[in-house]
Amino acid sequence: MNIQWKGVMPAVTTKFTNNDTLDLEMFEVNIKAQLEAGVHGIILGGTLGEASTLSNDEKSTLIKETVRIVEGRIPVIMNIAEQTTKNAIEAAQKAEKDGASGLMMLPPMRYKADARETIEYFKQTAKATSLPIMVYNNPVDYGVEVTLDMFENLLNSCPNIQAVKESTRDISNVTRIKNRFGNRLAILSGVDTLALESLTLGADGWVAGLVCAFPNETIAIYNYMIQKQYDKALEIYRWFLPLLELDINTKLVQNIKLAEVATGIGTENVRPPRLPLIGKERETVLTIIENGIKTRPNLSQLQSI
Repeated sequence: MNIQWKGVMPAVTTKFTNNDTLDLEMFEVNIKAQLEAGVHGIILGGTLGEASTLSNDEKSTLIKETVRIVEGRIPVIMNIAEQTTKNAIEAAQKAEKDGASGLMMLPPMRYKADARETIEYFKQTAKATSLPIMVYNNPVDYGVEVTLDMFENLLNSCPNIQAVKESTRDISNVTRIKNRFGNRLAILSGVDTLALESLTLGADGWVAGLVCAFPNETIAIYNYMIQKQYDKALEIYRWFLPLLELDINTKLVQNIKLAEVATGIGTENVRPPRLPLIGKERETVLTIIENGIKTRPNLSQLQSI
């Protein structure tokens, strides 16, 4: 599948049963809710997917199940987050074999690779697969930045590196990328609280987190932005912001899973060492979610204005 790197692509959570096995039934409920809202792709195995805790067999199952559910309507993208180049190549090739349409790739995990090592890691993996790749650039959380010069090197060497999940938290980086690469490198905002701003500056899409619980509102913001109905997009976004801030937190997985429970398309189960929220921390998150649901915008009414 030729991927159009644009639109809203949920980084979906992985659903678990009370016995810590994959909850494929609830997983399908959520994926179908994303499809009904009109998302443009599904991303598996990111931070929200608790990728570091999944076995290779579980990752394979998630890809195959998602491919079955979406029935070719939108691309299925698998995240690659490995410690070695060898493992990254194997993971990329396995994802392609399992039916993934594309890959999202982080720099090497744990070891803080320098620019030369990071470039070589991406190059070797990209050359080992025919799948299109979106580089996940998140130096805040993962310690390695893919600079514009590094992207220049990669784009000249690897035609299947086509997009960036822009998570540097520097909103001006969207303009820097556009100025340097034009349409050679698609930009998808990777920070929920900067998505509207990124789209305003020319980002092509949004790798979203709270979309897992609120797919319709997320899609509405994107659609209004591309229709240049900025007032409507901003009205939803202002309502959404307290919820979106749950994504920029070390407990983002627990936070978003609680939101999924509240909207009926997920469960709270996480895989240890993560544990469900308790005490005041839980109360604070639930209050934000409850307030959001109480004041949820009427999208059909907004559409008619």
